[in-house]
Amino acid sequence: MLLPTHVPRWLDAESPVAEPLTVVRGTIARHSTLASALEGLLPPAGVHRLVEAARPVYDLARLSVGRPFGLALGPDGLLRAFTYGIDEVRTLRVLRRGEALEVEVVTRSFETRVDRVSGVIESSLFATVTTAGEDDQLALDLADIFAWDVDFNTEIRRGDSFRVAVEKLHVDGRFCRYGRILAAEFTRGKRVLRAVRFEGEKSSGYYDPAGTPLRKAFLRSPLKFSRISSRFSGARLHPILNVTRPHFGVDYAAPAGTPVLATANGVVTLAGWKDDYGKTVRLRHPNGFETLYGHLSRIDVGPGTRVIQGMRLGAVGMTGLATGPHLDYRMVRKGVFVDPLKVQSPPADPLPAGERPAFERASAERLALLPADAGRTARAAP
Repeated sequence: MLLPTHVPRWLDAESPVAEPLTVVRGTIARHSTLASALEGLLPPAGVHRLVEAARPVYDLARLSVGRPFGLALGPDGLLRAFTYGIDEVRTLRVLRRGEALEVEVVTRSFETRVDRVSGVIESSLFATVTTAGEDDQLALDLADIFAWDVDFNTEIRRGDSFRVAVEKLHVDGRFCRYGRILAAEFTRGKRVLRAVRFEGEKSSGYYDPAGTPLRKAFLRSPLKFSRISSRFSGARLHPILNVTRPHFGVDYAAPAGTPVLATANGVVTLAGWKDDYGKTVRLRHPNGFETLYGHLSRIDVGPGTRVIQGMRLGAVGMTGLATGPHLDYRMVRKGVFVDPLKVQSPPADPLPAGERPAFERASAERLALLPADAGRTARAAP
């Protein structure tokens, strides 16, 4: 959308442009190029010159949907100034000075504030976070922190609660996005999980108050959010073949295209079609473990690829023998199928002894930022 507007701040009284101007602002539409966004405003030669002038500083072929731009034209129709909002804090500015176009990227600083957020779950983590006035991203970030201890697809119950101290980044007083979660608590029944963000000289990540890393060898689930439609069983009636046979995996029902993540570091030993599983990825992990991901709609890795925990392997589908889109997730230990939901994953190495005093100070400070009660939302300046 293009709208005429007043002369913006980047064309103030000190600007070298001191002539009547036509100023237009707009946002980048889906599938737009710079040429299509400026169609009817600048001729193709003018667009080409603008792109070439900006190229050493920023490639204007990399436009993002919804980002703002501004254009100022002189009485002769020639470009006098152009701006493009690269992201929340970076703006590309192009100004004509004589026959030359001067280009720069202006960067503003985020203002960081610490907010306290809490809630009691009635239906889902997403719904509770939304009720607290927050964005879905906060739910995703919180789930990422506890992903090694909680399967948010199966283990969330009504009455569970959370408390979070999270950074929020603002520009010109406007909230842009979340920063780091400094401390978090998740309560499931009588079990209370706590996490503290710590950045040391040799270690960084989330730790419990005792200094044990929350990161473990295996994620609890290969999908962010879904539901279990079939569990590990020695005898299950197959929904298509109508025969009873073992089901040595866990089926996660999810929309087609949902990203499937590697639950642990490993090497791809299979990336292709595998009988009834359809499109399948198989990973080999240390200590005799393997994991399989079946019925995929697409595969994003190849045989021999080294993957890290959380890396995208493909997407949920219904290839092979499947009645609907889902992921068949299986785990093998020393050649024998095991129930992924019952495997206890070992933790990572603890903090080095030399970093423990700094961690204990950070832990005390950051846990003190948590709101007093779940179910109440409080806010605090840094």
